[in-house]
Amino acid sequence: MQVSKREAAESAARELSGFLERRREQIAQRWADAPLFRTVFTISRDEAVEACKTVVNALADVASTGQLDDIAAPGFDPVREQLSRMAASRARSGFSPAQIAEEAAGLRVTASESLRGDVLDRPASGTQDVAMALTVLMGTLSLVIMETTVNAGEELIARQRQQLLEVATPVISLWEGIVAVPLIGTLDSARSQVVMESLLDAIVDQRARYAILDITGVPTVDSLVAQHLMKTVAAARLMGAECIVSGIRPAIAQTIVHLGIDLSSVITRTSLADALAHALARQGIEVSPAAGATPR
Repeated sequence: MQVSKREAAESAARELSGFLERRREQIAQRWADAPLFRTVFTISRDEAVEACKTVVNALADVASTGQLDDIAAPGFDPVREQLSRMAASRARSGFSPAQIAEEAAGLRVTASESLRGDVLDRPASGTQDVAMALTVLMGTLSLVIMETTVNAGEELIARQRQQLLEVATPVISLWEGIVAVPLIGTLDSARSQVVMESLLDAIVDQRARYAILDITGVPTVDSLVAQHLMKTVAAARLMGAECIVSGIRPAIAQTIVHLGIDLSSVITRTSLADALAHALARQGIEVSPAAGATPR
């Protein structure tokens, strides 16, 4: 009776699933020494072996369904977290997606060697079918690893970008009840949101009554930047703090006027020092020039 290609493929997939279950311990032990696993699970080798067993079990489950080339096969779900950890660790270590893909390909070589030792007493044709099924399945696993690598890379970039935004927008305490945000560089929507959140958190944490936004280091102000500043001022007022904008240079003042932006409701001062003096004066603290200093 002639067997169809589909039936042969399904039979090979089932046999592949059985092979993976039988050789799970052997494959896991060898994979645990592969760079892709070894460099991630550094607490103990047993941890790496258990992670490898999870991956082998998933491959066996996928093979049992015959979905060898389906990257979205449910069987891969349990290992995506493990793969994500591996991919993220390798990416943080400076490995490129191409290098990670090469390491993933090394897993197939190990599995193929185990397969050759498992089916020595089988007919050559049957062995070739199972070997082909293993190649397809490992290729799909490599795609899953690359998918998690890309996702992990994007998440890492997003976290680093957020950290850079936070570092670039520090909130400093100038006096009891007075906080300031010295802004340097271009303001966009993402950074403006971080400025607002950081300032409001500082107002709450320090019970500040005055908040200073110093834009001396902001090169240009357009309508979008002005809107963000207005929103931040309004949000600070809702939190019970008076907001002062300082550092508006002549060129920026002309731009604001040209754009028709109304800042009449916002307290403005020429410099951060003037803004601090204003906030101190509102609290009844008089600031006097140092002895010998030229009055401004």
